[in-house]
Amino acid sequence: MEFEKIYTTYFHDVFLYIRRLSNDEHIAEEITSETFFKAMNAIDGFRGDCDIRVWLCQIAKNCYCSYLKKAGRTDSIENIDAAEQGMPLEDRLSQQDQTTQIQRLLHDIHDPYKEVFMWRVFAELSFKQIGQIFGKSENWACVTYHRARKKIREKLEVDCHEE
Repeated sequence: MEFEKIYTTYFHDVFLYIRRLSNDEHIAEEITSETFFKAMNAIDGFRGDCDIRVWLCQIAKNCYCSYLKKAGRTDSIENIDAAEQGMPLEDRLSQQDQTTQIQRLLHDIHDPYKEVFMWRVFAELSFKQIGQIFGKSENWACVTYHRARKKIREKLEVDCHEE
């Protein structure tokens, strides 16, 4: 597949994925551009072991992690998504705290639960698309997603009781 077709086919998915991770459209645009630049330079090394969308989002995730390391924390008030500006400060901070907590909990959840949850929530993919990525059925993706949600909910409850 020529790279221009890869770009046009997957740009929106990668952008949505990073926008959900960062909660910032500007950061998502920068990281998505960086992702496709790196992918263009590394496309010859793509072995096809996974769906190309997975490969691109992994590059995007790595770019975003590098960005976070360079910038410190992106949870500052200046980086709140413009759509949330009308929301009271306490609600915005609470939402950011919850997102950060869920992202931390995701590190403790094993695949495929973590990946399916991230594809559904952060990249906003349908269960059919997720099933295709994993070579499984739409029903498998739906069941796996709900099991992941249950695991996260259970961990959140444990964390709340510990505090």
